[in-house]
Amino acid sequence: MQEKKTAPGNRTLTFSVEEEKRLLSNLLKLNEKVSPGYILNKTINQDFFDAVKYLPDKFADLVFVDPPYNLYKEFNSMKFKQTDDESYEEYLESWLKEIVRLMKPEASIYICGDWRSSSAIYRVAKKYFQIQNRITWEREKGRGAKSNWKNCIEDIWFCTLSKNYTFNIEAVKLKKRVIAPYKDENRKPKDWNETASGNYRITHPSNIWTDISIPFWSMPENTSHPTQKPEKLLAKIILASSNPGDVVFDPFLGSGTTSVVAKKLKRNYVGIEMDTHFSCLAEKRLELAEHDKSIQGYSAGVFWERNTLAEQMKDKTGLTENLFDLTD
Repeated sequence: MQEKKTAPGNRTLTFSVEEEKRLLSNLLKLNEKVSPGYILNKTINQDFFDAVKYLPDKFADLVFVDPPYNLYKEFNSMKFKQTDDESYEEYLESWLKEIVRLMKPEASIYICGDWRSSSAIYRVAKKYFQIQNRITWEREKGRGAKSNWKNCIEDIWFCTLSKNYTFNIEAVKLKKRVIAPYKDENRKPKDWNETASGNYRITHPSNIWTDISIPFWSMPENTSHPTQKPEKLLAKIILASSNPGDVVFDPFLGSGTTSVVAKKLKRNYVGIEMDTHFSCLAEKRLELAEHDKSIQGYSAGVFWERNTLAEQMKDKTGLTENLFDLTD
């Protein structure tokens, strides 16, 4: 796709015709059974149902799935139409039952949905997995409504194959501003720290996430994909439910956020995406991740609240050792 001229400050990722030729050469298409090593750290440019029959058993430590929600949406070369609840559940099950074979016994899976599709995801997922939790995150970007409540949340169902699974709580703590700081009888901060950039405490994460920013035109991670998930959101999931060197699998990769964040956090990745343009975007982002490991909103080993970039820049010295001992 030819690179388009954009307004000053617009950092939406594109690629030139020359770049596209190189990026296309990185993509895989499967036509026979392959080993885990063959697909490791690759983007498979293929329909999921064509590719899945060739994938090896039990290769994935973590699966992240962001399927089309039950509404009308255009994904470049593909259109998804809203259907009745029963048909949507059949659609979910058609690919979810295939993914089970690909997961290691201790693997976790996270499945995204909105308010329309969330209950269907629960009903299908419980047939195959142990449901551990439902994460609700605030999607602050969106239009208002005159005759309804503004829709600004999405769900992510956290499921596992067994009771034995990875969960690294220390890796996903949140640094929150203390609005009304409480001091003990000696007038010292209680469960929070005074810093040059303000008063903060480190807290355990909950299943309500209000610190996520949707990618937009001035962010370098932004692409043309209509339902792109933020790198920060994937970082929380990957850090919590995998370890360095593990394999993270995304069967509906889109523009590559899952693979990119896995690479930045020293995990291996495998992604399937049927649209060639989005697959090339994923490959370009993976190339850029060779030199830029940053994840907006994540620094010094913790996740920061939205709109705290200035404070993050001030806090260049990182966290003191006893800050990691502070929890809710």
